[in-house]
Amino acid sequence: MQNKGLIKFFAIIFTLVSVYQLSFTFVANGVAEDAKTFAKGDTKKELAYLDSIGKKDVMSLGFTKFTYNEVREKQINKGLDLEGGINVILQVSVKDILKGLANDSKNPTFNRALDRASKEQKGNQSFLDAFFDAFEAESNGTLKLASNEVFYNRNLEGEIKLGMTDDQVKVVLRKKVAESVESAYGVLRERIDKFGVVQPNIQKLGESGRILVELPGAKDIDRIKNLLQSTAQLEFWETYKVEELGNFFVAANDALKKTETKSANTTSVDTTAKAKETKSTKVEDLLTDNKKTNKKGTEDLGPLFSKIVMPGQQGAPYVAVFNVKDTAKINSYLNRQDIKALLPVANARFVWGKTSSKTPEFTELYVLKGTSDGVPPLSGGVIVEAKDTYDQFGKPAVSMQMNPVGARKWEEITGNVSKQGNAIAIVLDNQVYSAPGVSKGAISGGQSEISGNFTIAETKDLANVLRAGKLPAKAEIVQSEVVGPSLGQEAIDNGILSSLVGLLLVSLWMVIYYGRAGWYANVALAVNLILIFGAMASFPGGFVLTLPGIAGIVLTMGTAVDANIIIYERAKEELREGKTLDNAVIAAFGWKGAMRSIIDANVTHVLTGLILFIFGNGPIKGFATTLLIGIFTSLFTSIFIARFFIDRDIIKGRSLMFSTAMTKNWFTGFNFDFLKIKKISYTFSTIVVIGSCVSFYFNGFDQGIDFVGGRTFQVKFDKPVNPEEVKEVLASKDVFESAEAKTFGNTSQLKITTKYKIQEENATVDKEVNEKLYNALKKFYAKQISYEEFINTNEGKNIGVVQAVKVGPAVAEDIKTNAYWAVIGAMIVVCLYLVVSFRKYQYSLGAIAAVAHDVIFVLGVYSLLYKYMPFHMEIDQHFIAAILTVIGYSMNDTVIVFDRVREFLGGATHHGSFNKIVNDSINTTLSRTLNTSLTMILVLAIMFVFGGDSIRGFIFAMLVGIVIGTYSSLFIATPVLVDTISSDDKKHIEEEHNA
Repeated sequence: MQNKGLIKFFAIIFTLVSVYQLSFTFVANGVAEDAKTFAKGDTKKELAYLDSIGKKDVMSLGFTKFTYNEVREKQINKGLDLEGGINVILQVSVKDILKGLANDSKNPTFNRALDRASKEQKGNQSFLDAFFDAFEAESNGTLKLASNEVFYNRNLEGEIKLGMTDDQVKVVLRKKVAESVESAYGVLRERIDKFGVVQPNIQKLGESGRILVELPGAKDIDRIKNLLQSTAQLEFWETYKVEELGNFFVAANDALKKTETKSANTTSVDTTAKAKETKSTKVEDLLTDNKKTNKKGTEDLGPLFSKIVMPGQQGAPYVAVFNVKDTAKINSYLNRQDIKALLPVANARFVWGKTSSKTPEFTELYVLKGTSDGVPPLSGGVIVEAKDTYDQFGKPAVSMQMNPVGARKWEEITGNVSKQGNAIAIVLDNQVYSAPGVSKGAISGGQSEISGNFTIAETKDLANVLRAGKLPAKAEIVQSEVVGPSLGQEAIDNGILSSLVGLLLVSLWMVIYYGRAGWYANVALAVNLILIFGAMASFPGGFVLTLPGIAGIVLTMGTAVDANIIIYERAKEELREGKTLDNAVIAAFGWKGAMRSIIDANVTHVLTGLILFIFGNGPIKGFATTLLIGIFTSLFTSIFIARFFIDRDIIKGRSLMFSTAMTKNWFTGFNFDFLKIKKISYTFSTIVVIGSCVSFYFNGFDQGIDFVGGRTFQVKFDKPVNPEEVKEVLASKDVFESAEAKTFGNTSQLKITTKYKIQEENATVDKEVNEKLYNALKKFYAKQISYEEFINTNEGKNIGVVQAVKVGPAVAEDIKTNAYWAVIGAMIVVCLYLVVSFRKYQYSLGAIAAVAHDVIFVLGVYSLLYKYMPFHMEIDQHFIAAILTVIGYSMNDTVIVFDRVREFLGGATHHGSFNKIVNDSINTTLSRTLNTSLTMILVLAIMFVFGGDSIRGFIFAMLVGIVIGTYSSLFIATPVLVDTISSDDKKHIEEEHNA
């Protein structure tokens, strides 16, 4: 081996650097464990502990020291599937940004284009591009983007001018949208930093307008979602008093009686009057003339009045109290044009109040006074400071300070309210938080306060979002994942167990099969693992280790010994031909020996890994990264580290046979005619492909929410439950209307899937879904469980929701598009590489036929068996990662066979017919092909057994793929290669070999 000393030097340096990088992770983990022990489950104490030692030295190398903050930045971070917490992708509403830039234009063409873009946006297409296409189609050249009806306005003054072309305006709009997303990113960053979680992560996802937020260890799920999605659109409005609009509500109720069904107009007397008999007001007097008691004790109150739980008292800032479940119906009534026409005032706005944690089923209806153009008289932009405090009654509140302009306007508004006797509604994100009156005249100085039914946490969050500022547009959660810490710990335990068992068995097999050379491969494997973790720890910005990432590391154990197997098998062949150990090793490590096969096989691996990295996201990107790192480190260690020990044996004159007495003749002496049975293999594979396609059509797939959108909950119970009973309850009209419930792992754990309101992306709907799930499932528990225990991810939690995933339809469409292009792209790219490498299209055609066969076979297995297997076989991102991995390994096996076929056909040392030469070449690769495949199957089987329920379907796809990939390399790829080579070429080769 040339430059042996230099390579040895670099090997030692790389290993030491890797150990150095990993030391930060060990130290950081130790400090984090100390913090958890100190805090005993209290997140605030844990954060306080870590903050207190952030600038203290926790690591010393003698010549330099590192603080905890420095150590933490250099560690390998655990993903949420290992750490627990919440992961969300927020979509900043580009539609709202465009509306704002157009100054809320009422132009019908513009608004039709916005609506059309929402409906016709394709997978991986940005909303902005969809809008440009829709605008062009709607305007048909009759309206320009630079028109004063669209983007030529004061909001874009100086940037867009009359006469600009649409292409010029598009450049400006792209810039403005990018600035708005950047602004949203900054606001969210500030909110999260002040919220207080350990090692939060926030990043923009390309130019999509999406922002990824990861909050490890976060527990209060509803609170976090509300914090992230709140636009912080603070407004101050005057309210109408109850008596000012009494006649309107009577007229509206009478009008609704004529169009709504009778069933909506009857209710029990006790629903309203009896509960409020001591609170006779003018509003109740308004209802008197409409009461017509019948003999059965029911009253025809009318559609509107029948929904009232309690009418507002005289002078109250709200009209009445309603059930939260009725708000949608009330909104539909009040938004009708004929009802709006009855309003005696202009620019009135109906808004609901914030619900109280004590009575979450009720809410108040307010009617707000707008200015002449329908906007609030004062907005939250004047707020310069906000902090959580307590009001005069000792209840949590938020104190705010306004700037001079706001202070003057505030004094004017409070003076008006004091004279009129009405109230000021403080509205945040279209919800009235409080509506105080003003009794002592105008308030000067710009000091104001929001009080109401707050918890301390709510006032802290409210002050936080007001200080951080408002989002430039709505930011809605389009994808989320919530993982409980207990599930994360279970994933870590499963990952460690599968890794250790896999490492032990692979190492044991190498020693049993290759003897002392197997020990050398094991040393190379150990160094390889150190280098992998060292590379991960060296990643700029920190590497995030996930459960699929652990799977990638375990898989790397199998691939790490592949190169050693190929080299060792070639060395054995050279020794059998009578070469000395020195010459056999040189030949085996040479380009014409094992190197060409190793390089070709690993290039196909790298190509599929890169495609997986480009098109994957989240954990799948982590899996691809780990796989790619493992490919390069395993190549280095297999080629150089093991060679050091082999060369040392040669120098010392030791015998090295690359086998043991027991395995010396294993996989040798094969003389199987693979081409003779090609009709059988073609027939079998054709039947499988046709059967799979039939199953695709009639049986379909168990498509995960990654591809179709929806919500999935992994729920643990304290006793065994019947999934059919749970499904029946959840699928009722009062809950989700449609839902699936399947046993997951054991009989006391279910995986529940629903598409309920998946199109509606806001915190209110998310909480509604959580509450419906809790109310429907709490009866299935032996012991009473509270909503907080059921939903939140507390430390040590072992019942309730341990994992929750939501994927919006737009994200699902993007994922599906990415998956399609990833699979097709991988096959095309690898096919092109083989054409370049082998210089004959027939090799590429044979390989692509084998890979297509393998992909269809795996899909067929999943289509046929997903209803019957005891584990989940969903088609999701993880499955696509498995398919791409299968493509890589199938190509690997095929390349090993094809390299030997090329070698035999290229030389003139083998005699006989063309088919015999090809058969001989295949038979000589069986020891390599079977050994590498068996190693991979062994590793995958270990992961399938010990890896945990969450990745079992993912591993099963790879397990099936490796088995069928080995078959197709021998029985499909090579026969296709032979059948596509012309008769003249075959005749020419035979003449050369038999001359």
